[in-house]
Amino acid sequence: MKATLDELLCSVELLEGDTAILDVINKHIFDQTQAQKSAFFVADLGAIVWQQIRWKTHMDQVRPFYDVKCNSSAVVVEILAALGTGFVCSSKHELELIKNFGVPAQDVILGGACKQLSLIKYAAKHGVQLLVCDNEAEMRKIARCHPNAKLLLQVYTAGCCEHDETAMPFGCTLKDCRHLLECAKELGLTVTGVKFHIPSCCAEPEAFTHAVSDARCVFDMGAELGYAMSILDVGGGFDGVEAQLEKVNRVLKPMLDAYFPQSTGVSVIAEPGAYYVSAAFSLAVSVISKKMATQNGNNHAQDTLSGIDEPEFTYCLNDGVFGSFAYKLLEESVPVPSLLKETSAEEPLFSSSLWGSSNDGLDQVLESCLIPELSVGDWLVFNHVGANSLRVMGEPTPLVHYIISAQDWYEIQNYGVILDTALKNFCLVPCFQKPSLSESAISTPA
Repeated sequence: MKATLDELLCSVELLEGDTAILDVINKHIFDQTQAQKSAFFVADLGAIVWQQIRWKTHMDQVRPFYDVKCNSSAVVVEILAALGTGFVCSSKHELELIKNFGVPAQDVILGGACKQLSLIKYAAKHGVQLLVCDNEAEMRKIARCHPNAKLLLQVYTAGCCEHDETAMPFGCTLKDCRHLLECAKELGLTVTGVKFHIPSCCAEPEAFTHAVSDARCVFDMGAELGYAMSILDVGGGFDGVEAQLEKVNRVLKPMLDAYFPQSTGVSVIAEPGAYYVSAAFSLAVSVISKKMATQNGNNHAQDTLSGIDEPEFTYCLNDGVFGSFAYKLLEESVPVPSLLKETSAEEPLFSSSLWGSSNDGLDQVLESCLIPELSVGDWLVFNHVGANSLRVMGEPTPLVHYIISAQDWYEIQNYGVILDTALKNFCLVPCFQKPSLSESAISTPA
């Protein structure tokens, strides 16, 4: 599905003075009619640009290729294209999306362990040559549909997150690499590099030591078979926290200097996704129903009032796991929300669970959190939800309101990031005045 003109033309609110994201959220709640009360995102584009600046500061020797499946917002794609990143796509829709912004085919990687034949043919038709591969069956499909492809062998990183029973290993083993290289030679395919992946949950520096040294072994195997490999892909696993980026760089840089010095001519790339978008997006949702029970399961309010037991609350929200919280199905945790209303420090906290509106047992957003008692019509804000949240699973994707502060807009240009001429589909609009307390929607129930 091609992006429509409306999707490509975007108004970005320019925040003046001390206007904050919560002011923007309050304004858009106030603008909604009583009948709507729809969930919505607010995305701070300045946060995305600052992440690029941090990347250039700490990881300048590694070129980022943004993983589009993490957040396929057309605005995110355009701003990252303007910043000069490459892209990793896993579907035809993603390939079409980045094509709309004139991204050169050589700046695109077709990822995914298993690809449909039609997707491989589409990549071949549009000149996308870099394809990830980790098994013989996939290699034979590529040889049949895209003989001019340049393969990145995905190699499994041994010893990484072995304590996590839910983690799935991806990639071929070092032992299997020679067979795959020989198979590629037999099929007349070009192997141009190696990809590995260290997830952010892996805190052991040794993981990078093993991964880079294994990649060097695969490069040497390829050289024996006549391949002149030129790309090392260190994968994703960047959680967006600057301290983690610094830690990765401290471990990775000496390994790259030792095994892949600049004299080898090898280009080093990475596939950050959540790194760019996680902190940039906030989600506002409202409470649409409420139930109360005592901790012993009794639903009678008089027992609570008599002090027999503490109450527990179950709240139903206007968004859920089959919508913007789909990332919970990926075993990712949902942050505890903040309340968009004034509360006192003395206000009691109650054990509460948050659910979507589907009446499905899987649609539990948060199993338990301690928050003040809420009313129907109250609003909650979930921060750091930009990764894997803009997915459609039978639910319409909530509207996204894009913002950038005037200070960010001008300061980032001091770093050499010139956006006002590169972003052809952006329209900056002045921000509103802060709503007064009497106008604010935060205290008005639905």
